[in-house]
Amino acid sequence: MARRSPYSNRKVLVIVLAGGEGKRLMPLTADRAKPAVPFAGIYRLIDLALSNVVNSGYLQVVVLTQYKSHSLDAHVTKTWRMSTLLGNYVTTVPAQQRVDKNWYLGSADAIFQSLNLIHDAKPDIVVVVGADHVYRMDFSDMVEQHIESGAGVTVAAIRQPISLADQFGVIEVDDSDPGRIAAFREKPTDAKGLPDSPGEILASMGNYVFTADALIDAVTRDRDREGSKHDMGGDIVPDFVTRGEAGVYDFKDNLVPGATDRDRGYWRDVGTIESYYDAHMDLVSIHPIFNLYNYEWPIYTQHAPYPPAKFVHGSGDRIGEALNSAVSPGVVVSGAHIYASVLSPLVRVHSYASIQGSVVLDGVQVQRHAQIRRAIIDKNVVIPEGCQVGVDHEHDLARGFHVTETGITVIGKGQTVVR
Repeated sequence: MARRSPYSNRKVLVIVLAGGEGKRLMPLTADRAKPAVPFAGIYRLIDLALSNVVNSGYLQVVVLTQYKSHSLDAHVTKTWRMSTLLGNYVTTVPAQQRVDKNWYLGSADAIFQSLNLIHDAKPDIVVVVGADHVYRMDFSDMVEQHIESGAGVTVAAIRQPISLADQFGVIEVDDSDPGRIAAFREKPTDAKGLPDSPGEILASMGNYVFTADALIDAVTRDRDREGSKHDMGGDIVPDFVTRGEAGVYDFKDNLVPGATDRDRGYWRDVGTIESYYDAHMDLVSIHPIFNLYNYEWPIYTQHAPYPPAKFVHGSGDRIGEALNSAVSPGVVVSGAHIYASVLSPLVRVHSYASIQGSVVLDGVQVQRHAQIRRAIIDKNVVIPEGCQVGVDHEHDLARGFHVTETGITVIGKGQTVVR
């Protein structure tokens, strides 16, 4: 758990923004909210955000939900139970239409419509995080910097090459005070480099620390601001910047217990099929780029009562094996070859089948002689005997599969597959 600091007596409430629709992750989000999308075999995306704040020592957490939230609500309710005796909780809060008949109009509006949660908890500090990023972070260090700075908001930022500036919300710092934000620009084509590293920019990570009163004031004023999109990054942060009250926290300074040189500072926004796929491929190298095996900063989730993974048959070309892969409990690989892939619980792969460079979610059945290449297969899909997926993209499209521009084939949850 996070170390105690002189600021440990400050009361902190965490708000997790988990209401995103996740259109760019379709068809994985056709039946679930984006934060409920499975990740790394046994987790949901939201488990990473919640594990980070809990490991940081912050145990009063509300999760704001909206779209297709049933599986997300069920997962959080069943998994994230803490001692109510000590006043700790993780609770989901759906859009309640407390203010008017609108659903959340943006991330800032979600907080405005949920101000009753802040009034009830009476925190000194509010930490606001997204629910669909892959990273490890000790938020207590960021909170300490925020309190010391006297800023109204502190924005977490990660260093990126200046050539990628047009893909991010870019933070430009004050040359005389690198801890202060001079400008916040959305996907600029003329970004300037950092004072200490001209070839890099600071990209917003979508994580914020607010002084509670400043947050309440900001989202209340934003509610009726003409032309506002009611977005935390697009509207609230620039408002603080204009008033000289916005600070920046450089993610490179964050030291997570147990981190290695290889995964320190790792962060991915898994908002697209490509980034979701790439994040899984980061897991299966010999020395993982994102290390699931850091027991000093664990990722928590619900563990179902499944048996260990099993590999059977070992004669001739009928060998059950998985190389450079992550295999979950309840999986049976029967005389099949798995390479550079992630298999989720209860997957069954039959003899002479092969899976390469793929992500296979819960309960998928892969029959004999099937071939899967560079694909994502959602839950409870049956791949028929001799079927090929990801081998011929024209054939994949003809069968109603989704194929990305980079050639990743995606089969939706429970979708019928024919040869």
